[in-house]
Amino acid sequence: MPYRIEPDGSARVMLITSRGTGRWVVPKGNPIKGLDPHRAAAHEAYEEAGISGIACPTAIGRFRYAKQLKNGRVRIARVDVFPLSFVSQADEWPEQDERDFRWFTLPDAAAAVAEPELRAIITGFRAPEISMGIGTRLLTRIRRLSSEKSSMLRWFQALMPKQGRFFELFEDHAATLVAGADALAQLLEGSDTMAVHCREIFTREQEADDITREVLQDVRRTFITPFDRSAITGLIGSMDDAIDQMNQTAKAITLYEVTEFRPQMRDMGGIIVEAARITAEAIPLLRSLGTNAGRLHELTERLVRIEGHADEIHDAGLKALFKAQKQEDGQGSPMGFIVGREIYGHLEKIVDRFEDVANEIQGLVIDHA
Repeated sequence: MPYRIEPDGSARVMLITSRGTGRWVVPKGNPIKGLDPHRAAAHEAYEEAGISGIACPTAIGRFRYAKQLKNGRVRIARVDVFPLSFVSQADEWPEQDERDFRWFTLPDAAAAVAEPELRAIITGFRAPEISMGIGTRLLTRIRRLSSEKSSMLRWFQALMPKQGRFFELFEDHAATLVAGADALAQLLEGSDTMAVHCREIFTREQEADDITREVLQDVRRTFITPFDRSAITGLIGSMDDAIDQMNQTAKAITLYEVTEFRPQMRDMGGIIVEAARITAEAIPLLRSLGTNAGRLHELTERLVRIEGHADEIHDAGLKALFKAQKQEDGQGSPMGFIVGREIYGHLEKIVDRFEDVANEIQGLVIDHA
């Protein structure tokens, strides 16, 4: 399911028309021999809509539909749906003249599809919210204060204990995770723009460090905090550890001048993109834990599930790397294996830190919802 995030934080999902009935559906197709399911799905997205993107290896759901065969018979087909973070669209693609495509908002996409299970998947998909920048929020606050006519009211508000800007800072940090994860996944694709993606990760990591320091300062100087101070520092610490590991991955790739990456590394990059997207959706929900407890449980459960899948990919990748580095005479390339193992190690740690974020959020729900 191709998706993209607009500048205002809203999500768009791409749907295409079926060649047979003309109904709106997600890009899909039959399994392709030699390709993992999510890579086969990404291949179909290119053939049917010219889309290139970062596919998450863990499906977000499954739907069924009645497929009409060439002989006129009908059979029930089952489709696993994988999120595909949009990167680009080609000028030309194989089925360009056979289908229409359109970017839909989530509500419009859900209304456009005919399959109830696919509608539920789209409805359950959320986009990371992009919070206002620090400058915009400051300007908004100044305007609000200047519009208050009563100086007595402003004096009274100044005496009230402050709760800090924890939620806004959490959301700002989550935005750095999304940007860093997207840059990392594109870095792992390998191209002549690798240096650009590395700089993007370095920049986002510095922004995240600044936000983390501000959170820790607020914890020390704020009289009333929305959660226990240890919970606040634990959550922002786990989030910051995730982007720190992205930074370490980019540094290792730069240091060792790695330009080619194994499929399992790219798959872990896809999981990291999905983990960042989920985190960015979950963080704003912390503003109302009681109301959002159910959705937070769903999101953290998916984070834990994709972390387990990442562990499997990591282990399979290390095994494949070891076999690839062995030569026929029994001698290997120790340096190649050592470098590859280090990159795998950083990628695994990134996903582990997102699991830590899930555990911190689950703890908040248990304690405060």
